[in-house]
Amino acid sequence: MRILLSNDDGYFAPGIEALAGALAPIADITVVAPERDRSGASNSLTLDRPLRLRRSANGFHFVNGTPTDCVHLAVTGMLDHVPDMVVSGINLGANMGDDTIYSGTVAAAMEGYLLGVPSIAISLASKSGAHFATAARIAREMVERFQRQEFGQPVLLNINVPDEPEVRGLRVTRLGRRHKAEKAVPQVTPRDETVYWVGAAGEAADAGEGTDFHAVASGFVSITPLQIDLTHAGQIGTVQEWLVK
Repeated sequence: MRILLSNDDGYFAPGIEALAGALAPIADITVVAPERDRSGASNSLTLDRPLRLRRSANGFHFVNGTPTDCVHLAVTGMLDHVPDMVVSGINLGANMGDDTIYSGTVAAAMEGYLLGVPSIAISLASKSGAHFATAARIAREMVERFQRQEFGQPVLLNINVPDEPEVRGLRVTRLGRRHKAEKAVPQVTPRDETVYWVGAAGEAADAGEGTDFHAVASGFVSITPLQIDLTHAGQIGTVQEWLVK
């Protein structure tokens, strides 16, 4: 099995090292990741300049672009084969609920999915990063499941793992929702210019049973199948009526 690994924390991040270490014994892996932290890059592609692909001392490849650039470049230009799977992560921090819209980790997996490759995004749900080994173990388990039995249809899975030495099990979930983000934080520079830091994400608003928030808070791994279609099918009729009035 041939697997393409990427992330949004950069090729030097401990999460991708843990991921590569867990999957290398069971698959032929290629790592293509951003040259620096590109958290929050979402699905952006670099179209205003060429991209450079380099290789680090440990064999990982890195690109001066976004997570989406990395996967797109690897699948359409670098590799002489289509990978059997794309795995993105292990992200330092959760990607649950509305976070998935902004996440570069999820975007890298989504690009694989858009290119016809089964894809997984995996995140460690804390900022302390104490137990990357737990998330790496879950990633390996997911890949081994794919090796034993194909999914049978295109799949994009968003996986969040509690930052604990052990988990209580696996739960298939839906995305929760957050309250709106906190206000931007102004700051005055030494040149007396006002700049702004993007405010923190809001607290979970929809975090009941069945959501990714609830599963992780209860000690379970959250596995959420995602799709790309953003059409609000329930409003098609409403908009049609609105246009003829």
